[in-house]
Amino acid sequence: MFASCIAVGANSIEGLRIWPSPSNTRVVLDLTEQPEYSYFSLSNPERLVIDLSNTVGDLALSNLVNNSDLIKKIRYSTPKDKKSIRVVLELSKKASTEIFALPPTAPYKNRLVIDLSEPDSQSQTVMLSSDNSTRDRDIIIAIDAGHGGEDPGSIGRSGSYEKNITLSVSKQLAALVERESGLRAVMTRTGDYYISPNKRPEIARRSKADLLISIHADAFTTPQPSGASVWVLSMGRANSELGRWMERTERHSELLGGAAEVIQDTASELYLTQALLDMSMDHSLTTSYNISEKVIKQLRQVTKLHKKKPQAASLAVLTSPDIPSILVEIGFISNPTEEKNLNWSKHRQKLADSIFSAIKQYFHTMPPDGTLWASNAKAEKRTHRVSRGESLSLLAQRYNVRVSAIKEANNLRGDTVRIGQLLTIPSI
Repeated sequence: MFASCIAVGANSIEGLRIWPSPSNTRVVLDLTEQPEYSYFSLSNPERLVIDLSNTVGDLALSNLVNNSDLIKKIRYSTPKDKKSIRVVLELSKKASTEIFALPPTAPYKNRLVIDLSEPDSQSQTVMLSSDNSTRDRDIIIAIDAGHGGEDPGSIGRSGSYEKNITLSVSKQLAALVERESGLRAVMTRTGDYYISPNKRPEIARRSKADLLISIHADAFTTPQPSGASVWVLSMGRANSELGRWMERTERHSELLGGAAEVIQDTASELYLTQALLDMSMDHSLTTSYNISEKVIKQLRQVTKLHKKKPQAASLAVLTSPDIPSILVEIGFISNPTEEKNLNWSKHRQKLADSIFSAIKQYFHTMPPDGTLWASNAKAEKRTHRVSRGESLSLLAQRYNVRVSAIKEANNLRGDTVRIGQLLTIPSI
């Protein structure tokens, strides 16, 4: 039994919405006032009963749009007193329940949220393709469309919802990834439903993703700010997340793989676990920053930049210690010009193209071990020892590659090379 604070004055249900997703179902009651409520479950058949005190209910529940596999029917039942209403959710199976109230947030008023999920169920990972061949594995890119369902994200002055724009760009990016041999896309959501920010990295981890990209659209209280930006996890949040993982020893194996099997849960060996986790997080943060720089460089060619360097923030979707993760703000939906652009399919495609180009550039240079791209890189790897009179531009012309690609493959900051210097010639 669970109850909230006492409501002031008579309450009323103005609307009821059902948001199904692959892993759970969210039911939202729109109310005129803050709700006073309690609930309990019944079995044989499975039902969830919600009592709303000091509330009237004349909303027609029989006309609800219901595409949820968990909910068979929502109806009224006999209330416990004349000043209350009782809402019954008839369920198709036993479900875990979480209920909480939300205060008014535009465009919504007061809400009562009911989250239903099958016990011990895990969020379904949406794999866009599969490969049962025995060749080296694909590089897996997890693509996260920000917000969704009951959470619209930011809302533009013309009424555009961030959740719809992020889903469109994410699908366009996933399509590009799927068309590239050796890459595979995983989407955290493929429709208009809500996923907790904390669950999105978990979906990426279960898919064994090599990179998580979360797509968002920025907003501000005034229409002037504009431009794209890219975000990585702040060091402060990274350190606190490592602390949480250290406290939960059952999760060590998720990060450390086989190494976790030889680490005993003793005080004398916890330092080894922490050292390995530190290394994992350090690699993740370094990779995230490097990819962010490439994404910014590509975005600059198709849109204005709000920030010219990667920014650090404490964002839940970026907290996976073992998966490089970045959040891309593709523009300000609160800016009228950018809102118009974000609603233009060709502009969204250009944004997806630029992000994809950055992904390709990074993984061609640094393919994960065991992948097809890593095998190809070994087979195609070429070296050249610099002779007198040779320059980067001459070598680029000889091997049909860009000067910038040679510099990147050899970590060269300038255009000067030394006689006798051994250079790696990239395959692109």
